[in-house]
Amino acid sequence: MARILLGVCGGIAAYKALEFVRLATGEGHAVRVVQTEASQRFVGAASFAGLTGAPVLVGEFERDPARGAFPDQAPPDHEPLSHLELVANADVYLIAPTSANTLAKLAHGLADNLLTSAALAATCPVVVAPAMNNHMWEHAATQGNAALLRERGVTVLEPGVGRLGSKGEWGAGRLPEPADLLAAVHAATAGATPTAAPDTPAAPHLVGLRVLVTAGGTREPLDSVRYLGNRSSGRMGFALASEAASLGADVTVIAANVSIARDPRVRYVDVETAAELQAACEAHFAATDLLFMAAAVVDFRPASAHDGKMKKGEDEALSLSLERTPDVLAGLAAQRRQGQTLVGFAAEHGDGALAYGRDKLARKGVDAIVVNDIGRKDIGFDVDANEVTIVTAGGERHVPRAPKAEIARAILTEALALRAASPPVAEGA
Repeated sequence: MARILLGVCGGIAAYKALEFVRLATGEGHAVRVVQTEASQRFVGAASFAGLTGAPVLVGEFERDPARGAFPDQAPPDHEPLSHLELVANADVYLIAPTSANTLAKLAHGLADNLLTSAALAATCPVVVAPAMNNHMWEHAATQGNAALLRERGVTVLEPGVGRLGSKGEWGAGRLPEPADLLAAVHAATAGATPTAAPDTPAAPHLVGLRVLVTAGGTREPLDSVRYLGNRSSGRMGFALASEAASLGADVTVIAANVSIARDPRVRYVDVETAAELQAACEAHFAATDLLFMAAAVVDFRPASAHDGKMKKGEDEALSLSLERTPDVLAGLAAQRRQGQTLVGFAAEHGDGALAYGRDKLARKGVDAIVVNDIGRKDIGFDVDANEVTIVTAGGERHVPRAPKAEIARAILTEALALRAASPPVAEGA
């Protein structure tokens, strides 16, 4: 397991750091905590000490009873400098929450307290999780500080979007959830040699992988006002993108008419029609390692769209001539290179869904098909929950009804298993 040094800055989000410690120690990680003075106004040192089983440090000249050792280490026989010894023993230094003030200090190399001094002395991976009001996060100075840290190799997590600490405030600035912080720690230490036993399996991660997700539903214009479309909201695709980003992936979403909140960690390309979605996918597919084709593409479009708005007559019937839209997934599968993993989706109604999913798996030439029953009102389109069956050449995996974020984790886990079963061929092999 890893040794995690946790730095906690002042802010209402500091309470999430307690849950992070609970999750990390529950997995067997050894944790030490460094707090700023301001953070103690929100969470006391005794709470962190109780969860970690180790003393909490605040001041640079404060004596460390553990002499820089983590709970799984024996203290040295001398009194080392805390800001040097703690990071020397750590496999990763996570600062969560990181205030705007501390982010600025880190970006410009200031070391005026124990937390920032330890960051300047750290040779282990450093992960920074900003949390603040959306106006502070979006300010050019803060964005510049985050960019500067990233250029220096620091992992700067994107804040979540949603309700903020101040009453009535909403936007980008939420501290990622504790489970996401732990996933970021796993990702940061994946390439390192932590203090785990040799047979301890590595935590799943997507660091270094490029993920392409399609989401939403395409619309095919009938005239300047009307269109043929479907009810897909894009929630499943957006959940997949956010979960992949939390696991360290470089994520791009092709969003077809999606109006829900967006994850700042993810790049988005907006499209409307099936042809636009096809073009965007083809532009990004060659560089993609994992494709999740969650968008609902309209199967037929008008052979020609009316120029202007069609008017209805007194006793007239309307006849439409329709043509097939491109089979985007099959087209991409025909272009796939070695090492790419492709996952399609099938929204089916009632009996025969799994049989259709197995047929679609073979016809499309992909690695997995995620089948869900849109006949139920409690799952599927435009709701927060789903229930799916993941169909692969090796069999089927049923994922019971759960929030779409949990369904997304299950799909990503299956995709990683498929990649592990068929690892990419090294260049020149």
